[in-house]
Amino acid sequence: MEVRNNWTVEEVQALFDKPFMDLVFEAQQVHRQYHQPNQVQVSTLLSIKTGACPEDCKYCPQSAHYRTDVDKERLLEVERVLDAATKAKQSGATRFCMGAAWKNPKERDMPYLLDMVKGVKEMGLETCMTLGMITSEQADTLADAGLDYYNHNLDTSPEYYGNIITTRTYQDRLDTLSHVRDAGMKICSGGIIGMGESSRDRAGLLVELANLPVHPESVPINMLVKVKGTPLESVDDVDPFDFIRIIAVARIIMPMSAVRLSAGREDMNEQMQALCFMAGANSVFYGCKLLTTPNPGEDKDMQLFAKLGINSEQQAAKPDEVQEHELLGKVAQRVASRPTKDDIFYDASV
Repeated sequence: MEVRNNWTVEEVQALFDKPFMDLVFEAQQVHRQYHQPNQVQVSTLLSIKTGACPEDCKYCPQSAHYRTDVDKERLLEVERVLDAATKAKQSGATRFCMGAAWKNPKERDMPYLLDMVKGVKEMGLETCMTLGMITSEQADTLADAGLDYYNHNLDTSPEYYGNIITTRTYQDRLDTLSHVRDAGMKICSGGIIGMGESSRDRAGLLVELANLPVHPESVPINMLVKVKGTPLESVDDVDPFDFIRIIAVARIIMPMSAVRLSAGREDMNEQMQALCFMAGANSVFYGCKLLTTPNPGEDKDMQLFAKLGINSEQQAAKPDEVQEHELLGKVAQRVASRPTKDDIFYDASV
């Protein structure tokens, strides 16, 4: 499978139209060509500034345009962020993502953001931030501080975008991704499925991502979490097989990228998640909460990983009794190190 940056919507739509089993089989073959099978990268997310966002993204409970249960909070102190990063590392995360509900960061905020990045890097974790739109100068400054990834989603297709957001253009998003790439950071960019978009819009989103000059190193695929008070609170649920198709097509057309299961995992049973991994997903967000919505706990994820033989090459070769004993021990450790109620987790993908 060659790496391409010239996909057409028609080509991608043809992949979506394949028989389900054929599509997943092809995706798994591509996955094994470029990635280690049974390995899933784990990231944890923290909201470093919550609520009162001036953007009108119709899916987001942090938007100041809608009445939701999200409380407004100022930028967290650096010490609290580093404490949360320590707990995330103890729980098995390898990347720590920090998200702020901003249209764009102000210059007065930059020194605090840089200290957060430097502190997390010193712990040996990969760093990721999502701060809204950033200038080329801000991107350079963040990169110099050691920021590894910058998250900025395209959300949906260019054609459907205006139905979801009016306070920021599609080109604004592409410009931010360009600044990130030019600064030498890695790009984390994906979208949200289940906002009322058509199958062609889903194909259009993936085409936009795959036709960037370089594929995003990380592609988060979110299943909409419907939140009361937002304009999308009553949209139809996503069919599980349609969601798995998105994962499979993303894997095929962006073979070297990490395809991440993001928001919505709490509504996915183990069988659906297993099929997503089969279709090429190899990254997850890990933690007790994504934004204000539930996310599977670390112990629940570990149990699923153990059932599937994910991230557990040594366990796979051990007797069942030993494996079970060690798993329960690890679960206990993760429960003990789980973030407290004062740690606010945030879905960096929105």
